Amino acid sequence: MTTMYSTSRRFSRRAASALAPLVATVLALWATATPAQDGPQLALQRVELTAGMHRIDAQVAQTPQERQTGLMYRQEMPAHEGMLFIFDQPGVQCFWMKNTLLPLTAAFVADDGTIVNLADMKPQTTDSHCSARPVRYVLEMNQGWFGKKGIKAGFRLGGTPFSRH
Repeated sequence: MTTMYSTSRRFSRRAASALAPLVATVLALWATATPAQDGPQLALQRVELTAGMHRIDAQVAQTPQERQTGLMYRQEMPAHEGMLFIFDQPGVQCFWMKNTLLPLTAAFVADDGTIVNLADMKPQTTDSHCSARPVRYVLEMNQGWFGKKGIKAGFRLGGTPFSRH
């Protein structure tokens, strides 16, 4: 019995030593291939916006990396939340939905908070959805949110970002 235990124990140590680098490599590959659900978004600044009597808790994507990641890989987003993309200069902004799992609506917003146009976007597509004219802001919400609230192009959003210009 003792011999079997020590042989088994030696095998376990030997096997563990041999497998350790393989396990570490597999875990490292898995971590890079499987994006975190909330990834870098958890660290994003938030801003409160208003759409008439409706409050929006928006995460702010302002750096190139934050804007590039956006809402990718998220499996859900609370109804009153969204993501506000802020660009340095107004321009024709175009968005796509590669690696984005949620159906979203993008509101392309002028400096004063006026919605220039809205675009419904299908998950995991590379179709471009662009602003009708140059804008600095894009607000992404769950698809249907704007429609349910009766918010259309021409509606003016409120909040700190829009009062700066």
